[in-house]
Amino acid sequence: MPELTSRRRLLVLAICCMSLLIVSLDNTILNVALPSMGRELNASVSGLQWTIDAYTLVLASLLMLAGSTADRIGRRKVFMAGLVLFTLGSLLCSLAPSLELLVVYRMVQAVGGSMLNPVAMSIITNTFTEPAARARAIGVWGGVVGISMAAGPLVGGLLVDSVGWRSIFWVNLPVGLAALVLTWRYVPESRAPRPRRADPVGQLLIIALLGSLTYAIIETDPVFAGIAAVALVGVLLYEPRRREPLIDLRFFRSAPFSGATVIAVSAFAALGGFLFLNTLYLQDARGLSALEAGLYMLPMAGLTFVCAPLSGRLVGSRGPRLPLLVAGTAMAASGVMFAAFEAETSDVALFTGYMLFGAGFGMVNSPITNTAVSGMPRAQAGVAAAVASTSRQIGQTLGVAVIGTVLAAGVSLGTGSGTGSASAFVEASRPAWWIIAGCGLSVLVVGALTSGPWAQATALRCADRLETETETERTAV
Repeated sequence: MPELTSRRRLLVLAICCMSLLIVSLDNTILNVALPSMGRELNASVSGLQWTIDAYTLVLASLLMLAGSTADRIGRRKVFMAGLVLFTLGSLLCSLAPSLELLVVYRMVQAVGGSMLNPVAMSIITNTFTEPAARARAIGVWGGVVGISMAAGPLVGGLLVDSVGWRSIFWVNLPVGLAALVLTWRYVPESRAPRPRRADPVGQLLIIALLGSLTYAIIETDPVFAGIAAVALVGVLLYEPRRREPLIDLRFFRSAPFSGATVIAVSAFAALGGFLFLNTLYLQDARGLSALEAGLYMLPMAGLTFVCAPLSGRLVGSRGPRLPLLVAGTAMAASGVMFAAFEAETSDVALFTGYMLFGAGFGMVNSPITNTAVSGMPRAQAGVAAAVASTSRQIGQTLGVAVIGTVLAAGVSLGTGSGTGSASAFVEASRPAWWIIAGCGLSVLVVGALTSGPWAQATALRCADRLETETETERTAV
């Protein structure tokens, strides 16, 4: 990549942040629109689950493939293709005449989305080569997620109440088109000096594993559960035999890396379940409008926005342990408030639960990536970060699948024709809230175990072994 002026580098950062904004905003806006979608498209709870999980599932399946493809054929080229697909998918979603087609178009969005975030991070890493400047750029990049969390419920509620749920997809069109033109004009092309080779068999096994597992949970289908088990065995047997596998299982020798993977899955499962439950409760059970529901959830989004940069500073000065302990405690306490003390029945308790969850989730993001890459050689830190990003999407997919299934088993909300009673919803959602509390507890326990001195020792040993084995493999080639 040629040397860029300071102004040009900032412009590249802004373009990359535009892509992150539309991808992040899309999920938070969509949750606010779920009840309106359900009524117009006559969708069941499982149908609403698929509008979210079809997106996150495809995204999780293709993130690593998109990153390695961009390294191979050109990052700008793949990034522009992602913008085209995501913008086209958004347009199709806004025109979807049925739930089935909406789910298909969400998958088109996800294919494009998989080409945006990991590739944008590669572009930023190669644009800001000086460590301090790169850290500041990544800090700005991370702050965009907080902005989307804060703005999503409000923007989504306003659009749904004033124009209709289809308008939530229109937001992506001007931003996507502007980012496409600016990328073509200002972002230079770059490739990895030694890109990883494609792993089509591994990619198909991952798709089979995640897709069949999600379908088995949402539709309670044992046949697909068996397919997921077979695919998992295939991954465990096939991937270690490849010189450059899609997922290098040797990474899991590092306790911090394994811990970061579990923490990412647990935290984002809690987030997916939290947003799904509260959107349906506030609008279907309480009868609030989409805008009112967005305002109710503002304390959660606001605390996420405030705590995210604070967590980054704590990780930089004191390491990941304290933010992870705070995150796990706050998220678990929030889940317990709803599960054991029916926080929904009092606005004060409701907002307290929301604020606890927002603070906990804001604290967890920075240490996930930091912990994931702490045990990796520098040459493989990008791959480790991609695994952490994939774990986030897997967590959100499973969270919506499990929480939605538990909720549907407890009460029929009648989203296609009416609303369920608030008291019935509160009673039926208790098991789901216990699951969310358990996810928070998992963040706390795993964070405590994998951020201590013994865990860091395993990270160092893992890094040394990986460097030695990688050098041996290159010499053999």
